[in-house]
Amino acid sequence: MNSSESEQSTTPIEHPSFDEKKVSVREDWKDVELDQKFLVAFSLGDRRNPINFGKPRKWVITTVASFFTTLVSSAATSFSNGTPSMVRDLNCTTLQATLGLSLYIFGFGVLPLVTSAFSEEFGRQPLYYASLMGLILAHLMVALAKNIQVVLLARFLQGAFGSTGATMVAGTVADIWSPEERGLPMSVYSLMAFAGNGFGALVGGWTETNPKLEWRWIQWIHLMILFPGMIPVMKETRASVTLAKLASKLRKETGDQRYQPLLPESERNHNLRQMIYISCTRPIYLLFSEPIVFAVSMWLGFAWGVYYCMIESIPPVFKSLHQFNQGEVGSVYMTMALGGLLGFLTNFYQEKLYQRNVEKRGPQARLYLVCGAAFLFPISMFMFAWTSLPSLPWALLIVALIIFVWAVFVMYLAIFTYLADCYGPYASSALAGQSLFRCLTATVFPLFADQMFKGLGYRWANSLFGFIALAMSPVPIVLFFYGPRILARSRTFQSIQSPHESLSAPSNFPSHRE
Repeated sequence: MNSSESEQSTTPIEHPSFDEKKVSVREDWKDVELDQKFLVAFSLGDRRNPINFGKPRKWVITTVASFFTTLVSSAATSFSNGTPSMVRDLNCTTLQATLGLSLYIFGFGVLPLVTSAFSEEFGRQPLYYASLMGLILAHLMVALAKNIQVVLLARFLQGAFGSTGATMVAGTVADIWSPEERGLPMSVYSLMAFAGNGFGALVGGWTETNPKLEWRWIQWIHLMILFPGMIPVMKETRASVTLAKLASKLRKETGDQRYQPLLPESERNHNLRQMIYISCTRPIYLLFSEPIVFAVSMWLGFAWGVYYCMIESIPPVFKSLHQFNQGEVGSVYMTMALGGLLGFLTNFYQEKLYQRNVEKRGPQARLYLVCGAAFLFPISMFMFAWTSLPSLPWALLIVALIIFVWAVFVMYLAIFTYLADCYGPYASSALAGQSLFRCLTATVFPLFADQMFKGLGYRWANSLFGFIALAMSPVPIVLFFYGPRILARSRTFQSIQSPHESLSAPSNFPSHRE
């Protein structure tokens, strides 16, 4: 390998940036002769460039993509509400039925490591429709299943196909909104995800109470909502894919094969195999080599695991202590939507703090609100634990759950935006590593939740979670004050700050090789 090749192999990958100020400004298609090629780029203000879409079109795309997330998250909680009738009909154990939730989350966390490369190569739109088709087939498998083995396989597939669409929403938002505009769209996306958990459980709970419907009809109802999603309302939002199509059209019209899309360095001369390799290895590399990624992944991963333990604990707590029926238990899950809404509203204040302090604090300006949420998180668990008494009003449990979900919402959104700001072109990989760890903990926690609640009781089991959360609560405070020092020692961060100087990505950093 010569020196130029060696230098190229360690050059950090940059995300495509198609700001109209950085590309050709000739009317319509711009052809620049370079290295015997005619490079096709967007012109200034070109409406085919996704970043130049009109606001109404951007909001339609954001809303449709976020609604996909709502459907996917609702499928997680609605399934749990059908456990009693499923155990009876399929002659399985409660633990086996609970495994359906864990496998769903596991599929949700693993497959995006591979499919993210496909979205970069072929665009967002085809994967949205492929995900939707896969979800429909997986729901059919559960609805028609004759044994628990088919249900568990289908639940893994539901999570896998659902994750492909849901995890692309953040990429879709980044495709069409500038960094200064992304705060509100990302809040909407997060709200829809949490609201989906609440609405799914609400529908699932009342469906389970009807002896003519029960667990199979939970799946049929989801199918009825999924089918209209096949209407082609989603437009392609990945700029590089749109440019590739324009260049292909020019080659066909002119017969000149020199027309090629103007792409950033990271997307030239690559192949799908390399992209899949990087998609799978880079998130894991960042997870274990970057202290910030590892710390927030541990913290948010624990929160996510407890979140799904709460999903599993709500039915027995409200049934045994307050004699709720399955439909009423489903209504309790609306606290997730209310907590998410509270987080959505308070995020406007966080955005003001960010805009006011970003020049002074940098990415740490994303962490003001979460420093308080870090302590409300364990407080809400202690409150839920010690109001789990039949002599106390059930409304106290509802308040505790709303505070709990609000804290998790703020933590989730803050960590998402903080990592994106810190790691720039590597943000998707850092977030993928964090998401993988988060989903793995959420996979494992529900499996021991039932035994833990039975062994320790609801009060001490939730108190144990609260003590662990309290011990981890300084994480955002440490990052707020010492984050810049930690980042300054990171080779990856240095390569982002000085991509064209002597500093480069670590030699073992997964990157494209020519």
